[in-house]
Amino acid sequence: MLELREIECLITLSEQLHFGRTGSKLRISQSRVSRMLRDAEQKVGGQLFDRSSRHVRMTALGKLLIDRLRPLYEELNEAYADAVALSRGTAGTARLGFTGAAGGGYAARLIRTARICAPECQVVLREVPCGDFLGPLRRGEVDVLVARLPLNEADLTVGPVLGTERRVLAVALDHPLAQRSFVHIEDIADETIFRLASTAPGYWQDHQVPRVTPAGRTMRLGQEVQTCQEILSLTAAGQGVAPLAESVARYYAQPDVAFVPIRDLPATSVALIWRTAEENARIRALAYCGRQIGGEQGVPDSVLAWKPALKELTRPRG
Repeated sequence: MLELREIECLITLSEQLHFGRTGSKLRISQSRVSRMLRDAEQKVGGQLFDRSSRHVRMTALGKLLIDRLRPLYEELNEAYADAVALSRGTAGTARLGFTGAAGGGYAARLIRTARICAPECQVVLREVPCGDFLGPLRRGEVDVLVARLPLNEADLTVGPVLGTERRVLAVALDHPLAQRSFVHIEDIADETIFRLASTAPGYWQDHQVPRVTPAGRTMRLGQEVQTCQEILSLTAAGQGVAPLAESVARYYAQPDVAFVPIRDLPATSVALIWRTAEENARIRALAYCGRQIGGEQGVPDSVLAWKPALKELTRPRG
């Protein structure tokens, strides 16, 4: 089996194609480079480099071996460097914002993963109002936010997607659409829909609750609402219907409200968001944890097995 130092020597020699320069880069003598190459060739059982007084070239066998070794060697170095950075750069507190029970579910899974991947980082939860979910982030009241997409704001970074959900229509149990296996957005063009009273960008609101159907019919807007509970209470009372994310049906299930899949509305995704100018090691650690979750329930095996892949953790942005 090749030793790590021999692998490093082979890779460096393949780049420099010169024994002297290879020795200088590795801070060893030229004769030591020659000895390590001979030892490696003896272990492999074949010649890895053609060398003469005029040139050094990889053989076909050498190229095959080094091309396979190079990514493994780089991954090993990155894993070590990232593990060191993780242990040294994430100590402190990160304030994690979320909205509603569904956002809290994503936040809870993120915290569970962070306890394993970044134990030095203390995550403090803060629920933020649905109607002003970006406000606390921009005011510095939270460091990272679990938020629904789309978001395309110049001052914010959209991090890993934690999950993607189908869209469902909340209707009163006695509504004619309640018995359908699915609906299309055109089916509700004549219904009253509720719109969240929000400071969020207009494009974000239109994605959550479209004002116009694909056929160009304008939706009839009902009462502005502040919370999911208000939406479902009004829906149960027969005051209108509500396009919602699928997770709302799990966290806010009510006996007098049915949730019917909407076939032609795009899915809605949830991601981590933070202020670009304030990014730091703790935020990058949470972003790494978010990539491990990917919307799955519980802590994934890849995290429990601790396979570091934290290259993003220490790389500065901007």
